[in-house]
Amino acid sequence: MAIQGRIPVSFGEVFPHGVYATGPAEALENFESKRQEIDKATGLPVWVIDVYDADPAAGHRASAIRVKVAAEVCPVVPDAVFGPFRPIEFEGLTVTPYVEETGRKPNGDPRVRVAYSFRARGIRPAAAAGKGAGRSASSGSSGKDAA
Repeated sequence: MAIQGRIPVSFGEVFPHGVYATGPAEALENFESKRQEIDKATGLPVWVIDVYDADPAAGHRASAIRVKVAAEVCPVVPDAVFGPFRPIEFEGLTVTPYVEETGRKPNGDPRVRVAYSFRARGIRPAAAAGKGAGRSASSGSSGKDAA
């Protein structure tokens, strides 16, 4: 198969309505070692940013997303625009689909769904905060890149 591992995607294609960070980036802790996760592809520390997809058609549960960012230093999210919401865009976005078991059917068979893991090289403030943020596909660097 030609496609293996992380699949590069355009931020604007995945999040045409943009995303809003709800807090600062935090170190992603490895569950077993209790140390910060290290990206296998780059050897860089991994940070996680909780965001909400601004797509009005997305359900509430589908809107809350965690995006992992591999970077030497912790990415800095911009100041909040309203409440805790900070419009951002991800640079070097990739997606990895996987199958997730969500429980059992009455007959004992597993309930499964396709889920997605998102990773990025860096972040930047959204080009048009609150007005279709994410439609821009520019690849400018914010100085926080690394993946």
